[in-house]
Amino acid sequence: MSTTVWIILAGAVLTYLTRIGGHLVLSRFERVHPRVEAGLNAVPAAVLSTLVAPAAVAGGPAELLALVAGGLAALRGGTLLVLIVGGSTLVIARQLLG
Repeated sequence: MSTTVWIILAGAVLTYLTRIGGHLVLSRFERVHPRVEAGLNAVPAAVLSTLVAPAAVAGGPAELLALVAGGLAALRGGTLLVLIVGGSTLVIARQLLG
């Protein structure tokens, strides 16, 4: 097998072990402290921010338009709506703006 396949497989195994490890650690506790729960609830927003920030800083007009459209969609709906609106806006804007 090629090196790329081994890297992908190793990444998949390590990702699985990380996720299951976190679950096993938290399942040992009867109750999770509210601060820990609040921190864990903030993780998706933090990850999303790390994905959006580079596009906001280095992106062109199409990326900025998609960020604004996604942000407006976030005020009215859930994550799926944000992804659909933001992604659609980005594709259309890139086609129209070149």
